[in-house]
Amino acid sequence: MVFHTIGLIGKFGDPNFSDTLGQIADYLRQRQLRVLIDESSAHLVPNNSLEIASRAAIGQQCDLVIVMGGDGTMLNAARSLVDYEVPILGVNLGRLGFLADVSPSEIPHSLDEVLAGQFREARRSLLNAQIVHEGHVTGEADALNDVVVHKREVARMIEVDAFVDGRFLNAYRADGLIISTPTGSTAYALAGGGPIIYPGLEAVVLVPICPHTLTNRPIVVKADSMIEVVLNAAKTTDTLVTCDGQVSLAIAAGDRVVIRKKDRKMRLIHPISHDYFKLLRAKLRWGLGPEVSPFT
Repeated sequence: MVFHTIGLIGKFGDPNFSDTLGQIADYLRQRQLRVLIDESSAHLVPNNSLEIASRAAIGQQCDLVIVMGGDGTMLNAARSLVDYEVPILGVNLGRLGFLADVSPSEIPHSLDEVLAGQFREARRSLLNAQIVHEGHVTGEADALNDVVVHKREVARMIEVDAFVDGRFLNAYRADGLIISTPTGSTAYALAGGGPIIYPGLEAVVLVPICPHTLTNRPIVVKADSMIEVVLNAAKTTDTLVTCDGQVSLAIAAGDRVVIRKKDRKMRLIHPISHDYFKLLRAKLRWGLGPEVSPFT
C-alpha cells in the first residue's frame, strides 16, 4: 500500500495537540507527501500553513488518516470516515488507549514503519441504530463501541422488550440496555458486567445496566442479527438512545430501536508490534505480582 495524501484530525477543543501535530506534519512534508488538516482542528493551530479540508474531503482524498487524541477522538473519526473506507492510525495524547495506541514518543519510528507498509490492519464492525416511530425512521446514527438505551433521570428505571431476528428475547427492567460491538466490549459493556470479546470476532453483546432481576445476564449473539428494542409505553420514563456516548437520539414510549451491523467496517492501522493481549494486561492491570501496587 502506497500513501500519497495524509489527513490529520485532532481532539476537538484541545489545543495541546499542536506540538504533536507540528511534529507529524513536518515529518510528512519532508517526505513530499500531501497533508490535509481537518477543519475542526485547524483553528486550534493557527498559521500552520497546512491545507484545510472538510471531514468528507479527507475521507474522499486521503490514503491514510492520523488521529491525535484518545479513544473518544477515534470513535468520532471512525463514524465519520467509515463509509470512505480510509485506514486510520491513532496517536494517543492521553492515557493508553485501545484504539489510539501510538504514543508521541513512538511517532518517527511508527510512521517510518507504516509508510514502508509494515503495519497490522484490523477491520472493526460498527452498528447502525434507527429510531422507528409509527413506521417512520425519525433518527439514525452509527456506533463503533455501543448503542445504549438508557434513562435520563437518576434513580429511575426503564422497561424495554428486546428481540433478536424477530424473536422475543427478554423484557428488561433496568437502568438501561447496552448493545455493544467487540470493540466496545472493553468500554461501557465491561463496566456493566459484560464479557471481553476479541475484536476480530463477529458478534454483538447485549448487557443490561443494573437489572432489577438478578438472572438477567449479558448475552452474545451473531453479528448480523437484527436487534430490536421496544420502549414499554405503559411503564417508562424519559429515555435516550446514545451512540458511543457522543451522539444522542430522542425516543418516545412505544418507539422501536432497530440495530444492525453496518455493511462497511472501520480500517484500523496498528504498529507492527501491536499485541492486543499485552494492551489488555496494561489497561486492566492484569498479571501484577504482589510486590507491584496498582495504586502507586
